Amino acid sequence: MRPPGFWQGAPDHWTARLLSPLAALYGSAGAKRMDRPGQRASCPVLCLGNFTLGGAGKTPAALALAAMLRDGGRTPVFLTRGYGGRLAGPVRVELGVHGAADVGDEPLLLARDAPTVVARRRPAGASLCTDLGASVIVMDDGLQNPSLAKDLALAVVDGGAGVGNGRVFPAGPLRVPLARQWPHVGGVILVGEGNAGDAVAEEAERRGLPVHQARLVPDGNGVSGRPWFAFAGIGRPEKFFATLRDAGADLRGARSFPDHHPYRPSELIRLAAEAQRLGAGLVTTEKDAVRLPPDFTGQVEVLKIKLRFMDPPALLKQISSALTWHQKD
Repeated sequence: MRPPGFWQGAPDHWTARLLSPLAALYGSAGAKRMDRPGQRASCPVLCLGNFTLGGAGKTPAALALAAMLRDGGRTPVFLTRGYGGRLAGPVRVELGVHGAADVGDEPLLLARDAPTVVARRRPAGASLCTDLGASVIVMDDGLQNPSLAKDLALAVVDGGAGVGNGRVFPAGPLRVPLARQWPHVGGVILVGEGNAGDAVAEEAERRGLPVHQARLVPDGNGVSGRPWFAFAGIGRPEKFFATLRDAGADLRGARSFPDHHPYRPSELIRLAAEAQRLGAGLVTTEKDAVRLPPDFTGQVEVLKIKLRFMDPPALLKQISSALTWHQKD
Protein backbone atom coordinates (compact mmCIF):
# COMPACT_ATOMS: atom_id res chain seq x y z
CA MET A 1 0.00 0.00 0.00
CA ARG A 2 1.03 3.63 -0.45
CA PRO A 3 1.01 5.45 2.92
CA PRO A 4 -1.43 8.37 2.95
CA GLY A 5 0.11 11.79 3.45
CA PHE A 6 -1.75 12.56 6.67
CA TRP A 7 0.15 9.75 8.44
CA GLN A 8 3.15 12.07 8.53
CA GLY A 9 1.09 15.12 9.48
CA ALA A 10 -0.35 16.47 12.69
CA PRO A 11 -2.09 13.93 14.97
CA ASP A 12 -5.24 16.07 14.99
CA HIS A 13 -5.69 15.97 11.19
CA TRP A 14 -9.39 15.57 10.46
CA THR A 15 -8.91 12.24 8.64
CA ALA A 16 -6.91 10.82 11.55
CA ARG A 17 -9.60 11.93 14.00
CA LEU A 18 -12.33 10.44 11.81
CA LEU A 19 -10.54 7.08 11.75
CA SER A 20 -9.66 7.06 15.46
CA PRO A 21 -12.50 4.67 16.51
CA LEU A 22 -11.26 2.05 14.04
CA ALA A 23 -7.70 2.70 15.18
CA ALA A 24 -8.71 2.10 18.80
CA LEU A 25 -10.19 -1.30 17.92
CA TYR A 26 -7.22 -2.29 15.75
CA GLY A 27 -4.68 -1.14 18.32
CA SER A 28 -6.41 -2.84 21.25
CA ALA A 29 -6.58 -6.17 19.44
CA GLY A 30 -2.95 -5.88 18.36
CA ALA A 31 -1.76 -5.01 21.87
CA LYS A 32 -3.57 -7.96 23.44
CA ARG A 33 -2.13 -10.29 20.83
CA MET A 34 1.36 -8.88 21.31
CA ASP A 35 1.22 -9.58 25.05
CA ARG A 36 0.69 -13.33 24.59
CA PRO A 37 3.59 -15.58 25.59
CA GLY A 38 5.53 -17.20 22.75
CA GLN A 39 7.08 -20.58 22.18
CA ARG A 40 10.79 -20.87 22.94
CA ALA A 41 13.15 -21.90 20.17
CA SER A 42 16.09 -24.21 20.77
CA CYS A 43 18.54 -21.42 19.89
CA PRO A 44 18.49 -17.65 20.51
CA VAL A 45 16.07 -15.51 18.49
CA LEU A 46 17.02 -11.94 17.61
CA CYS A 47 14.14 -9.96 16.11
CA LEU A 48 14.45 -6.83 14.00
CA GLY A 49 11.03 -5.24 13.70
CA ASN A 50 9.47 -1.82 13.56
CA PHE A 51 6.77 0.04 15.37
CA THR A 52 5.03 1.11 12.18
CA LEU A 53 3.74 -0.22 8.88
CA GLY A 54 6.09 0.26 5.96
CA GLY A 55 9.84 0.09 5.57
CA ALA A 56 12.31 1.38 8.11
CA GLY A 57 15.44 -0.47 7.05
CA LYS A 58 14.83 -3.85 8.71
CA THR A 59 16.31 -5.97 5.92
CA PRO A 60 19.61 -4.01 5.62
CA ALA A 61 19.79 -4.09 9.44
CA ALA A 62 19.26 -7.86 9.45
CA LEU A 63 22.02 -8.34 6.86
CA ALA A 64 24.42 -6.14 8.83
CA LEU A 65 23.59 -7.92 12.08
CA ALA A 66 24.11 -11.35 10.51
CA ALA A 67 27.54 -10.28 9.27
CA MET A 68 28.48 -9.21 12.80
CA LEU A 69 27.29 -12.55 14.18
CA ARG A 70 29.32 -14.49 11.62
CA ASP A 71 32.40 -12.46 12.48
CA GLY A 72 31.82 -13.53 16.09
CA GLY A 73 31.75 -17.22 15.17
CA ARG A 74 27.97 -17.64 15.13
CA THR A 75 25.86 -19.28 12.43
CA PRO A 76 22.85 -17.05 11.69
CA VAL A 77 19.81 -18.21 9.74
CA PHE A 78 17.17 -15.71 8.68
CA LEU A 79 13.50 -16.24 9.48
CA THR A 80 10.83 -14.14 7.79
CA ARG A 81 7.15 -14.28 6.95
CA GLY A 82 7.72 -13.78 3.23
CA TYR A 83 5.28 -10.93 2.75
CA GLY A 84 3.79 -10.93 -0.75
CA GLY A 85 4.72 -14.54 -1.50
CA ARG A 86 2.29 -17.40 -2.03
CA LEU A 87 4.19 -20.03 -0.01
CA ALA A 88 3.13 -20.40 3.63
CA GLY A 89 6.18 -22.49 4.51
CA PRO A 90 8.14 -23.41 6.38
CA VAL A 91 10.41 -23.55 3.36
CA ARG A 92 14.05 -22.73 2.75
CA VAL A 93 14.44 -20.05 0.09
CA GLU A 94 16.32 -21.37 -2.93
CA LEU A 95 17.78 -18.78 -5.29
CA GLY A 96 17.07 -19.67 -8.90
CA VAL A 97 14.12 -21.79 -7.82
CA HIS A 98 11.94 -19.35 -5.90
CA GLY A 99 10.89 -15.93 -7.13
CA ALA A 100 9.27 -12.93 -5.49
CA ALA A 101 5.82 -14.35 -6.27
CA ASP A 102 6.75 -17.46 -4.26
CA VAL A 103 8.44 -16.05 -1.17
CA GLY A 104 8.32 -12.25 -1.43
CA ASP A 105 11.13 -9.87 -2.34
CA GLU A 106 12.99 -9.44 0.96
CA PRO A 107 13.70 -13.17 1.49
CA LEU A 108 15.45 -13.27 -1.89
CA LEU A 109 17.84 -10.56 -0.70
CA LEU A 110 18.45 -12.31 2.61
CA ALA A 111 19.06 -15.68 0.94
CA ARG A 112 22.01 -14.24 -0.98
CA ASP A 113 23.74 -13.77 2.34
CA ALA A 114 22.72 -16.70 4.57
CA PRO A 115 20.21 -19.58 4.75
CA THR A 116 16.71 -18.10 4.84
CA VAL A 117 13.44 -19.66 5.95
CA VAL A 118 10.00 -18.34 5.03
CA ALA A 119 7.22 -19.35 7.42
CA ARG A 120 3.92 -17.76 8.36
CA ARG A 121 3.96 -19.97 11.47
CA ARG A 122 7.11 -18.69 13.11
CA PRO A 123 7.68 -21.60 15.58
CA ALA A 124 7.63 -24.07 12.68
CA GLY A 125 10.03 -21.81 10.82
CA ALA A 126 12.35 -21.66 13.84
CA SER A 127 12.45 -25.45 13.91
CA LEU A 128 13.57 -25.54 10.27
CA CYS A 129 16.19 -22.87 11.03
CA THR A 130 17.77 -25.08 13.68
CA ASP A 131 17.63 -28.05 11.30
CA LEU A 132 19.68 -25.91 8.89
CA GLY A 133 22.36 -25.45 11.54
CA ALA A 134 21.41 -22.11 13.06
CA SER A 135 23.15 -21.14 16.27
CA VAL A 136 21.07 -17.95 16.25
CA ILE A 137 17.88 -17.02 14.39
CA VAL A 138 17.63 -13.52 12.94
CA MET A 139 13.99 -12.56 12.42
CA ASP A 140 13.31 -9.95 9.77
CA ASP A 141 10.07 -8.43 11.09
CA GLY A 142 7.72 -10.13 13.55
CA LEU A 143 7.90 -7.72 16.48
CA GLN A 144 4.11 -7.78 16.85
CA ASN A 145 3.87 -11.55 16.27
CA PRO A 146 3.84 -13.30 19.68
CA SER A 147 4.05 -16.92 18.53
CA LEU A 148 7.85 -17.15 18.90
CA ALA A 149 9.62 -15.86 22.00
CA LYS A 150 12.41 -13.37 21.30
CA ASP A 151 15.65 -13.24 23.27
CA LEU A 152 16.18 -9.71 21.99
CA ALA A 153 13.89 -7.51 19.91
CA LEU A 154 15.23 -4.31 18.40
CA ALA A 155 12.92 -1.74 16.80
CA VAL A 156 14.30 -0.26 13.58
CA VAL A 157 13.26 3.38 13.22
CA ASP A 158 13.64 5.56 10.13
CA GLY A 159 15.14 8.84 11.31
CA GLY A 160 13.21 10.82 8.72
CA ALA A 161 9.82 9.28 9.47
CA GLY A 162 9.87 8.27 13.13
CA VAL A 163 6.42 7.05 14.09
CA GLY A 164 4.59 9.53 11.86
CA ASN A 165 1.62 11.19 13.52
CA GLY A 166 1.84 8.77 16.45
CA ARG A 167 -1.54 7.21 15.74
CA VAL A 168 -2.47 3.60 15.11
CA PHE A 169 -3.57 2.22 11.73
CA PRO A 170 -5.71 3.31 9.89
CA ALA A 171 -5.45 6.72 11.58
CA GLY A 172 -1.66 6.53 11.42
CA PRO A 173 1.24 4.18 10.70
CA LEU A 174 1.62 2.51 14.12
CA ARG A 175 0.79 -1.20 14.26
CA VAL A 176 0.03 -1.08 18.00
CA PRO A 177 -0.06 1.93 20.38
CA LEU A 178 3.54 2.91 21.00
CA ALA A 179 3.21 2.75 24.78
CA ARG A 180 2.14 -0.90 24.49
CA GLN A 181 5.09 -1.75 22.22
CA TRP A 182 7.92 -0.36 24.34
CA PRO A 183 7.87 -3.22 26.90
CA HIS A 184 8.53 -5.71 24.08
CA VAL A 185 11.74 -4.14 22.74
CA GLY A 186 15.23 -4.12 24.17
CA GLY A 187 16.54 -1.21 22.14
CA VAL A 188 16.25 0.92 19.01
CA ILE A 189 18.24 1.00 15.79
CA LEU A 190 17.91 4.55 14.45
CA VAL A 191 18.60 4.67 10.72
CA GLY A 192 19.56 8.08 9.40
CA GLU A 193 18.84 11.51 10.77
CA GLY A 194 15.72 13.57 11.37
CA ASN A 195 13.71 15.23 14.10
CA ALA A 196 11.03 12.54 13.92
CA GLY A 197 13.53 9.79 14.64
CA ASP A 198 15.26 11.84 17.32
CA ALA A 199 11.98 12.08 19.24
CA VAL A 200 11.65 8.28 19.29
CA ALA A 201 15.29 7.91 20.34
CA GLU A 202 14.79 10.35 23.22
CA GLU A 203 11.77 8.37 24.44
CA ALA A 204 13.82 5.15 24.26
CA GLU A 205 16.60 6.70 26.33
CA ARG A 206 14.10 7.95 28.92
CA ARG A 207 13.00 4.34 29.26
CA GLY A 208 16.59 3.18 29.74
CA LEU A 209 16.83 1.50 26.33
CA PRO A 210 19.98 1.73 24.19
CA VAL A 211 19.80 3.54 20.85
CA HIS A 212 22.11 2.22 18.15
CA GLN A 213 22.78 4.81 15.47
CA ALA A 214 23.13 3.57 11.89
CA ARG A 215 23.02 4.86 8.35
CA LEU A 216 22.51 3.48 4.87
CA VAL A 217 25.45 3.90 2.51
CA PRO A 218 26.01 2.81 -1.10
CA ASP A 219 27.83 -0.50 -1.38
CA GLY A 220 30.02 0.53 -4.27
CA ASN A 221 29.11 3.60 -6.30
CA GLY A 222 28.55 3.40 -10.03
CA VAL A 223 25.96 6.17 -10.17
CA SER A 224 28.01 9.24 -9.35
CA GLY A 225 28.06 11.97 -11.99
CA ARG A 226 25.70 10.17 -14.35
CA PRO A 227 22.10 11.09 -15.32
CA TRP A 228 19.39 8.82 -13.89
CA PHE A 229 15.66 8.30 -13.79
CA ALA A 230 14.90 6.45 -10.57
CA PHE A 231 11.94 4.33 -9.57
CA ALA A 232 11.16 2.45 -6.37
CA GLY A 233 8.34 0.51 -4.75
CA ILE A 234 9.54 0.43 -1.14
CA GLY A 235 8.27 1.81 2.17
CA ARG A 236 9.81 5.25 1.66
CA PRO A 237 10.91 5.73 -1.97
CA GLU A 238 12.04 9.28 -1.23
CA LYS A 239 14.75 7.86 1.05
CA PHE A 240 16.18 5.94 -1.91
CA PHE A 241 16.05 9.05 -4.09
CA ALA A 242 17.91 11.01 -1.39
CA THR A 243 20.54 8.26 -1.18
CA LEU A 244 21.09 8.57 -4.94
CA ARG A 245 21.58 12.31 -4.67
CA ASP A 246 23.97 11.87 -1.73
CA ALA A 247 25.94 9.41 -3.86
CA GLY A 248 26.44 12.10 -6.51
CA ALA A 249 23.85 10.93 -9.03
CA ASP A 250 22.37 13.43 -11.48
CA LEU A 251 18.75 12.59 -10.69
CA ARG A 252 16.62 13.94 -13.53
CA GLY A 253 13.35 12.31 -12.52
CA ALA A 254 11.80 9.80 -10.16
CA ARG A 255 8.67 7.69 -9.85
CA SER A 256 7.27 6.07 -6.69
CA PHE A 257 5.24 2.88 -6.49
CA PRO A 258 3.54 1.17 -3.53
CA ASP A 259 5.69 -1.07 -1.34
CA HIS A 260 6.24 -4.58 -2.83
CA HIS A 261 4.74 -3.44 -6.15
CA PRO A 262 4.81 -6.21 -8.81
CA TYR A 263 6.09 -4.55 -11.98
CA ARG A 264 4.35 -5.15 -15.30
CA PRO A 265 6.27 -4.98 -18.59
CA SER A 266 4.04 -2.14 -19.77
CA GLU A 267 5.05 -0.02 -16.75
CA LEU A 268 8.72 -0.62 -17.37
CA ILE A 269 8.37 0.25 -21.04
CA ARG A 270 6.87 3.60 -20.00
CA LEU A 271 9.64 4.15 -17.44
CA ALA A 272 12.30 3.41 -20.06
CA ALA A 273 10.66 5.84 -22.49
CA GLU A 274 10.63 8.59 -19.86
CA ALA A 275 14.27 7.94 -19.00
CA GLN A 276 15.21 8.11 -22.67
CA ARG A 277 13.33 11.39 -23.04
CA LEU A 278 15.37 12.80 -20.16
CA GLY A 279 18.65 11.42 -21.49
CA ALA A 280 19.03 9.24 -18.41
CA GLY A 281 19.45 5.62 -17.41
CA LEU A 282 17.03 3.68 -15.22
CA VAL A 283 18.04 2.91 -11.65
CA THR A 284 16.24 1.17 -8.79
CA THR A 285 16.79 -0.64 -5.48
CA GLU A 286 17.89 -4.24 -4.90
CA LYS A 287 14.50 -4.98 -3.41
CA ASP A 288 12.75 -3.70 -6.55
CA ALA A 289 15.17 -5.50 -8.85
CA VAL A 290 14.06 -8.96 -7.69
CA ARG A 291 10.52 -8.06 -8.81
CA LEU A 292 11.49 -7.07 -12.34
CA PRO A 293 10.48 -9.33 -15.25
CA PRO A 294 13.55 -11.24 -16.50
CA ASP A 295 13.62 -9.36 -19.82
CA PHE A 296 14.23 -6.06 -18.00
CA THR A 297 16.85 -6.98 -15.41
CA GLY A 298 19.74 -6.10 -17.72
CA GLN A 299 18.23 -2.74 -18.64
CA VAL A 300 18.09 -1.30 -15.11
CA GLU A 301 20.99 -0.26 -12.90
CA VAL A 302 20.71 -1.42 -9.29
CA LEU A 303 22.07 0.69 -6.46
CA LYS A 304 23.29 -1.63 -3.73
CA ILE A 305 23.27 -0.29 -0.21
CA LYS A 306 24.38 -1.54 3.17
CA LEU A 307 23.67 -0.47 6.71
CA ARG A 308 26.59 0.72 8.81
CA PHE A 309 26.38 0.88 12.60
CA MET A 310 28.10 3.86 14.21
CA ASP A 311 29.11 1.93 17.35
CA PRO A 312 29.26 -1.81 16.57
CA PRO A 313 30.86 -2.79 19.92
CA ALA A 314 27.87 -1.40 21.86
CA LEU A 315 25.44 -3.43 19.76
CA LEU A 316 27.58 -6.57 20.03
CA LYS A 317 27.67 -6.19 23.79
CA GLN A 318 23.86 -6.11 23.97
CA ILE A 319 23.52 -9.08 21.60
CA SER A 320 26.10 -11.12 23.50
CA SER A 321 24.19 -10.52 26.71
CA ALA A 322 20.98 -11.79 25.07
CA LEU A 323 22.72 -14.92 23.78
CA THR A 324 24.15 -15.58 27.23
CA TRP A 325 20.76 -15.32 28.88
CA HIS A 326 19.33 -17.84 26.43
CA GLN A 327 22.08 -20.29 27.34
CA LYS A 328 21.26 -19.83 31.06
CA ASP A 329 17.58 -20.53 30.40
